[in-house]
Amino acid sequence: MASSSVEEDKYRPFLREDSEKNTKWRYGEPPNYDAVNKLFEEGRTKEWPPGSLEEQVQTMVKSWEMEMFHKVDTQDYRTVDPNKYTFSLNGRKGISLEEKKKLGGGYIPLLQTSLPEKLRAYNPYAETADSSHKAFTTTFPRGFALEIIQVYSGPPEIVYKFRHWGYMEGPFKGHPPTGEIIEVYGMSIFMLDENSKIVKVEFFYDPAELLGALLKSPEFDDTAEGAVSSCPILRNTG
Repeated sequence: MASSSVEEDKYRPFLREDSEKNTKWRYGEPPNYDAVNKLFEEGRTKEWPPGSLEEQVQTMVKSWEMEMFHKVDTQDYRTVDPNKYTFSLNGRKGISLEEKKKLGGGYIPLLQTSLPEKLRAYNPYAETADSSHKAFTTTFPRGFALEIIQVYSGPPEIVYKFRHWGYMEGPFKGHPPTGEIIEVYGMSIFMLDENSKIVKVEFFYDPAELLGALLKSPEFDDTAEGAVSSCPILRNTG
């Protein structure tokens, strides 16, 4: 993508600069956050003052998410130290960026489960980074917005509460869209080093809140599948 076509993103301040470099993007070009930024601005519960700790944390987390999902080469990361970084979910043993790649990347590390395979309504380990990304962007065509709703401590150990939300306006794994808002709340800890790079991330939330809301409607039957394939709106969400 030509650098001139990438506009400034006030929530991810180095996105445009990265687009002007030889950054390797997962989908061949820098991501566009216009839709989810609009969703965020329309649905956030708080607006933090410019320069406040909360605003700084929000920018950091949004930039971190962008890099985790969209940058291919870890050496292009700005928010983390790729040689020290670990991620853990709900008290599990931390995994490195290399282990994250082996796990699949994308949404998969955020949906890890210890349930037996036969009890998993959604099996993240049967997905790839691309297939999971497609599933969720199809389900949330306007994006899944992130809001920092409280910061409990500042750097080097940042502890915060977050809210993720979006509208289920597309199907998910054979389940029809409900149009309802889906919200997930949780806590996270970011540990920064002396260079203000993230070296450790811990997430605490219940993935069942998200998956339960996405899977609550009955799956399409054969008749419904035919109806979806003939519907131009739903057909174009795939």
